[in-house]
Amino acid sequence: MKRKNLYLVITFFLINTLTAWAQRDGSHKLPKEETAQINAVLDAYLSTFNAKDLKGWEGTYHFPHYRLASGKMSVLEKAGLRDSAKVFGPLIKAGWDYSKWDHRNIIQASADKVHVDTKFTRYRKDGSAVGSYESLYVLTREDGRWAVKLRSSFAE
Repeated sequence: MKRKNLYLVITFFLINTLTAWAQRDGSHKLPKEETAQINAVLDAYLSTFNAKDLKGWEGTYHFPHYRLASGKMSVLEKAGLRDSAKVFGPLIKAGWDYSKWDHRNIIQASADKVHVDTKFTRYRKDGSAVGSYESLYVLTREDGRWAVKLRSSFAE
């Protein structure tokens, strides 16, 4: 009987330890204020993008900033290295006027990193959709500030 109790105590200890470890290193939940901060960054990300405000948009990044799309990883070492016409011109030429989030779901989180499952739609001026794209955004807290560190997207 004592051995059975010992196994129960060890099992209970291991379950509690592993649960605490998993929550420390990445869970699916954040406090409401943290979730609000993450969503505020994503709101600023999209509003500055829609305003074609390259400087403001890059203000929602941490650098180096990574983007994986169309099978290619691009790295932006610091702000100010891109030309606004090259960033927004092809989108405008394709008919894009603005984008909206369809969903943003935090799927993993720790104290300084979150993985956000997103979907956004690009729209024309008349409100018709250009296309919808699923993406994974990784936001990190660096120097006390949340920002987008990495994007992996099915958008071109």
